[in-house]
Amino acid sequence: MFKNHPKGLLAAALANMGERFGFYTMMAILVLFLQAKFGLSGTHAGIIYSVFYFSIYILAFVGGLIADRTRRYKGTILVGLIIMALGYVLIAIPTPTPSPNPTLFLVLTCVGLFTIAFGNGLFKGNLQALVGQMYDNETYAKMRDSGFSLFYMFINVGALFSPIAAVGIRNAWLTRQGFEYNSSLPELCHAHLHGTISHEASQRLTQLAAQVSTTPPTDLTAFATNYLGVFAQGFHYAFGFSVVAMIISLAIYLSRKKGFPNPAEKKTKTESDTTSIEMDRREVRQRLYALFAVFGVVIFFWFSFHQNGLTLTYFAKDYTDLSALHLDLGLVSIHGAEIFQSINPLFIVTLTPIVMGLFGWLRARGSEPSTPKKIAIGMGIAAAAYLLMSLGSWGLPSKSEVEAMGGLADSARVTPWLLVGTYFILTVAELFISPLGISFVSKVAPPQYQGIMQGGWLGATAIGNQLLFIGAMFYESVPIWLTWIVFVVACSLSMLTMLLMVRWLERVAN
Repeated sequence: MFKNHPKGLLAAALANMGERFGFYTMMAILVLFLQAKFGLSGTHAGIIYSVFYFSIYILAFVGGLIADRTRRYKGTILVGLIIMALGYVLIAIPTPTPSPNPTLFLVLTCVGLFTIAFGNGLFKGNLQALVGQMYDNETYAKMRDSGFSLFYMFINVGALFSPIAAVGIRNAWLTRQGFEYNSSLPELCHAHLHGTISHEASQRLTQLAAQVSTTPPTDLTAFATNYLGVFAQGFHYAFGFSVVAMIISLAIYLSRKKGFPNPAEKKTKTESDTTSIEMDRREVRQRLYALFAVFGVVIFFWFSFHQNGLTLTYFAKDYTDLSALHLDLGLVSIHGAEIFQSINPLFIVTLTPIVMGLFGWLRARGSEPSTPKKIAIGMGIAAAAYLLMSLGSWGLPSKSEVEAMGGLADSARVTPWLLVGTYFILTVAELFISPLGISFVSKVAPPQYQGIMQGGWLGATAIGNQLLFIGAMFYESVPIWLTWIVFVVACSLSMLTMLLMVRWLERVAN
């Protein structure tokens, strides 16, 4: 698989595995953790989620700037790994739930999230720039797109197992404390403790409390307090598992650090080589304009795609029959809304060789689409995914109606195959956009702006992520099917815009 690729590619992918593990742990459980621990509404949890993901990607631009200015790419990456690990330690430390001082502990949680985001900013874009440097010679240049696809696939192996581990740890802790998992209970418990629960929802809470407890509870208030405390503590332990993955990635990176290319050394050599051809200002401007245009389009892809950790996770919790995905492994029960976050990396791992094979087959016949065309196709595929969600959600009650009922019974929920199918289509779209977009940036960016432009790609992702909370607002205020139409429109317009720019982008890239 790695034949004809630079030797450092595998080590770089492995070093990134821990970051992916933590990232997908966050994507799987962050909003559900915030709701279970602090009783936040979907919109308020969505705002924190959006700011966190915005920070993760916008700080990559800062990290690229730091590395370009200091010319210490490998050192910046190392510091980023260490800071990320410290951030996971901060949020892994269990704190009381329900919280005696919700504001204080929520602020402490946000400090931990910002620490993770800052470390990620130092790490992510610069590692991608380092991988790009591996292909800046005639031997490997033609394999650039393929190399970034492999890099993208391999690091998602960690992403595949992180949601499963998080769910397993949380559910094992629940079982040890005499409880079972139920997706509706944290919301019902908070409503009961705050005195905002409806009569119908209160009856539902009484029924569920008896079902999930080894000893039938006689005091609903005591049950709600205990269940929330155990539920949130399980999440804390799941975050702790991310620390272990970060330590493994740190060890891999340190073991191969000397063998990685150094963009700073390459830049110095170019500046001192009198025979090299310097890129003129006009070409630099054209390349930067092309990159900014692509950045503007992909904002709307990430605004739609990263709903997988927000509104699609809410949909899994509120509307999907989770009993069909219950896997009992003896001491560990793999059961929960978070499990859907393993589907995307699973499809990335399995579909990447297929998509690469398709592109290779087309390349051999001289008909492979250009990278800009691939991105446009990806936007259209993403639109199709949300169209499927809209059709599958037709006729479902609104979120407010579900709250008043105290949650839907399994018989009233939709099949999990709706989300599985949606994630399948979104993953295909991602493979047409994300790794190839990174490849496009590394190819088009002027040498002196490699780190900053990789940060710019992540900055565009950041803006898309900052808009994520809009999806949460729609989810709680309009019919569910209409929420998904918002993303159909966003992706469709982005596809049309990209198609209009394809010829110009192809000229700049050649």
